[in-house]
Amino acid sequence: MRVLMIGCGIAGAALSLTLQRAGISHLILEQAAKLSEVGAGLQQSPNSIRVLEYLGLKDELSRIGVPPQAHLFKDYKSGEVYLKTPLMPKVEEFFGAPYYHVHRADLLDIMVKAMEPENIRLNSKVVAVKENADGIEVHLSDGTVEKGDVLIGSDGLHSLVRETFFTPEKPRPSGCVAWRGLVPVDVARDLGFEQNSYVWMGPHRSAVLYYVCGGDLFNWVGIGPYNDNAKESWSQTGSRDAALKEYDGWHEQIRELIAGTESLFMTNMIDREPLDRWVTDRVALMGDAAHAMMPYHAQGAGQSIEDAWVLGRCLEMSQNDIAGALKKYEGLRLDRANRVLLQSRAAEHLFHMTDPDEIARRNARFARHQKEDRDGFPIGQRWLFSYDAEKAVLGTDDEWRQLAW
Repeated sequence: MRVLMIGCGIAGAALSLTLQRAGISHLILEQAAKLSEVGAGLQQSPNSIRVLEYLGLKDELSRIGVPPQAHLFKDYKSGEVYLKTPLMPKVEEFFGAPYYHVHRADLLDIMVKAMEPENIRLNSKVVAVKENADGIEVHLSDGTVEKGDVLIGSDGLHSLVRETFFTPEKPRPSGCVAWRGLVPVDVARDLGFEQNSYVWMGPHRSAVLYYVCGGDLFNWVGIGPYNDNAKESWSQTGSRDAALKEYDGWHEQIRELIAGTESLFMTNMIDREPLDRWVTDRVALMGDAAHAMMPYHAQGAGQSIEDAWVLGRCLEMSQNDIAGALKKYEGLRLDRANRVLLQSRAAEHLFHMTDPDEIARRNARFARHQKEDRDGFPIGQRWLFSYDAEKAVLGTDDEWRQLAW
């Protein structure tokens, strides 16, 4: 079996490591001239960390990751904490794997360093993909044609594989833009930010904050109404004055954090409508190509990593029944990832409420969760964090399947 993959972001790198572990021949075709990951922070919960530990990255994760103590939901103006849920070390004790904040570039770096160099080819722009009864073909811009038995689209939001074989609808603009930045640890500590995960909620806007890079930097992302200047790019710079204007009236901690940021970036936020299928007989989607989602539940990269393990293990256990392996992968992954996609989209309203009565009901619900949730973990977190991709493949995840969100 020879697997061809398009794209080496988090999803592609995770699948390469899974296939490498299984001894399955594969090649990633990546159009970039060098591997570098833009973006900023990622929250990696036990469901994805568990897979990364299966892949042998436990020690490296502990080096680059920051273990937050708690998750705090706060009022944008007063700073009042509406809900506090435990993270480390309790989350590791309860779910069997840790919770880390990492920088996206650091995570991709440790994954790529663990990959065998012959399994990736850079400067490889794919222009066409084909499937037939005997296999698949990938046509490159230099005229090269690569042939294999399986094609995996790990090629992101604007996936050529998705457009060729599946529903070709356009990406969905969310109506929001993300402002983001990184500040030195000393700036964040002087402002009173502890080693937690913060969600500040306000009218039409929210802000998410946490430490990354082993604790050396503090990452913040502010999400607000769409800005005509925002492009779909993680490298577009933004104006500090414009960001401060967006967060006029917010708590001084947030405004001083923005003021203390040297370089700001802004990104138009886009997701995709859920698909009802991800596979053909020889082609499969994974990661953002399959389920690009909003960041409110911090699960985009995590769901991609889950995909990688389940897909790789299904191929490993397939006994060369490729179509059967891909259908099993789709059956195990599509519903879960689509549910997270839709829940992440719905959370935008939860974070950005404007009606006083609705806000009061939300905060009362938070208070009830704070009082009633067993061990401090809401049911949605239990459903997300308890998932074990290996148990899913083996069909031994009955305990997780009893949960709901």
